[in-house]
Amino acid sequence: MSREATVAHILSSAERVFGRVGFGGATMAVIARTAALPKANIHYYFRTKEELYRAVLEHTLTGWLADAERWLTPEIAASDGLRGYIAAKLAFSCERPHASRLFAHEVLQGADHLTGYFSSRLRAHIGLIDRTFRVWATRGEIRPVHTPHFMFSLWAMTQAYADMSAQFTTVLDRKALTSQDFSDAAAHITMLLETGVIRQQHGADDPSRNAMRTPHQNALSTG
Repeated sequence: MSREATVAHILSSAERVFGRVGFGGATMAVIARTAALPKANIHYYFRTKEELYRAVLEHTLTGWLADAERWLTPEIAASDGLRGYIAAKLAFSCERPHASRLFAHEVLQGADHLTGYFSSRLRAHIGLIDRTFRVWATRGEIRPVHTPHFMFSLWAMTQAYADMSAQFTTVLDRKALTSQDFSDAAAHITMLLETGVIRQQHGADDPSRNAMRTPHQNALSTG
């Protein structure tokens, strides 16, 4: 594999291990076995377990920020942008639950490995999203919102389907969440936004509403 592919493979394997047992329970040897690589190969790219742990956390955050940069932008209509972002976040929870759980565990432990990231890059990122929301509100597409608290709510609603899946599957009486569960979640969260945030530009029965579904939403609904 190329260097880029090898690093991506190591990060994916480490994500699963850290997501299952946390930083304290993981070892470089177990990560190497999971990746089917010699332990020396892991150390070639990441000198210590902590360095690899930080890389996994930042890789998760980079993916989340990329979703926001794609969907929460003034160039997209608010209804399309919010639906797309919700679908992307739920797709992440469906496809990479270990990453979301690892992030939640780190935050619950005090986020010592992410304090600098939060205070610099994430704070600046929220500032950019706030500008988008102000543009959407000026255009009459959404009601004015308190951007940090609104984003806290979106993160909580979407990441819960990974972080709290054991609770959700028990309540829903199934072994694992299904594609239909994620589709239902997207529809429900969107309904809440349409009720409280998005200003409707079309009637409830307007067929164009279905045309605004994103590729993520179509994939979730078809399984």
